[in-house]
Order: sequence, then C-alpha cells, then structure tokens
Amino acid sequence: MSFRFKQFFVEDSRCAMKVGTDGVLLGAWAGKTIETLSRQSREDVGSVLDVGTGSGLIALMLAQRFPMAHIDAIDIDEAAVEQARENFEHSAFSSQLSAFCSSLQDWPNHQSPITSHQYDIVVSNPPYFQNSLKNPDKARELARHTDSLSYEELITHCVRLLREDGQLALILPAETEQQVRTLAAANGLRLTHLTRVYSKAGKSAKRVLMAFEKSKNTGSGFEICEDTLILENETGGRSAAYSELCQEFYL
Repeated sequence: MSFRFKQFFVEDSRCAMKVGTDGVLLGAWAGKTIETLSRQSREDVGSVLDVGTGSGLIALMLAQRFPMAHIDAIDIDEAAVEQARENFEHSAFSSQLSAFCSSLQDWPNHQSPITSHQYDIVVSNPPYFQNSLKNPDKARELARHTDSLSYEELITHCVRLLREDGQLALILPAETEQQVRTLAAANGLRLTHLTRVYSKAGKSAKRVLMAFEKSKNTGSGFEICEDTLILENETGGRSAAYSELCQEFYL
C-alpha cells in the first residue's frame, strides 16, 4: 500500500512490517521530544540512525524535522531495504537518507561509507514479541520477535553508536517499561522523557515512548518528564493531542 503524508509518501508492499501507528508515533514524538529536551535547534542535529527501518517511514519523518541531519537507516530484511531506498529516492529528502541491509549488531559494516559512527540520535521501533507464537511468515517473524534483536542487544549496541550526550528514542510495549529502564541505566543511559500511550481513555497503557541520554551520571537527582497520550477521542477519531503531535506529517 501507499501512504501519503504532507511532504512525502511511503510504499510498504514489500515490507514485512507495514506502516502503522507505532512508527508514526515514534517518528513524530522522537523529533519533537529530542528537540525540546536537548535544547537544540533543528539545524543542530547532524547524524541519525534508524534501527529496523522497514519502509523508511521514521527516517523520512526525521529527515523532514532535522534538515541538516544525515540519516542512516538499517534493516535485516533485504526487500524492506530496497523499498526504503525507493521511498527515499522519491522524496525531497533523498540527499539526507541512506538505507543499508545490516543488523544493529554488525553495524557499521562494509557497506558503510565511513568506518566509525557516533550518532546524535538513534531511534528504533524494534522487534517486541518475546514469548509469543511465531509467525509462519519468516520475514514478519524476524521483524516482530526479539530473537533477532533482544532488548539487551538493542541497548548495548545503541550505546556503542551514540556520541556522549546523544539521544536514544524507542517505542515498546508498556509491559516492558521497567525491563528496558533497568537495562538502559546499567549501560549508561539516563531516562529523560517517558510517555505512556493509551488507545482510549480508561484503557490500560498499550505502548511506552522513551527517550534516553547517553550520560556518565545515571544516578538519582535528575527530573524525568512523564506524561500520557490518548490516541482516540470519544467518537473514535484522533484525539486533539495525537493530532497536534502529528500535525507536521498527517494530511
């Protein structure tokens, strides 16, 4: 299918994981949150890594928000990488974007134009099913299950690739919040912003959006910005808060 946003479109017919709410949420939230918390202008961000890029949606959203940034987008699914490249080439942001077939564990590899990377921002909408029934579609299974990228591997390799004071932004199932917070703190990441996402008022949280900063001091004494986001209003449409978050992207 093809999805049109204000400044680009995304085709996802060859991707195991399709364009969905999680990706849109992370792309919009990460850019806005990191820009606010780091107190940097949009022009100050120079390098971004999108882990598990799929169709390239999040990479395109961040290219739109950060006009001076170069975004490396990696994925282990060759078909998805090919489609992401096509989506990049057809966008106004093509000079900012590169897609590579690589796991996070192996990045940077021989495809990389430079041999050493330290990114200002790393973002990921990672595999998240830990103990659920596997999908018979192998590509979709790899995209959805943590067998290919555990949370511990995700955190440790993102830390390896972040510059000092660099920012990591993730979207994950709500029930993994404490596990990931503990792993992050153990690996030198300080939680700066946490948004719990609810599909409707009165429901349990479905997702958490988390922003971390690579810091030598991860102890107590730092204020964490915590808030909530409800996606649907009383009539089943987009809530005002969700619409405001995504107003730069949704038509």
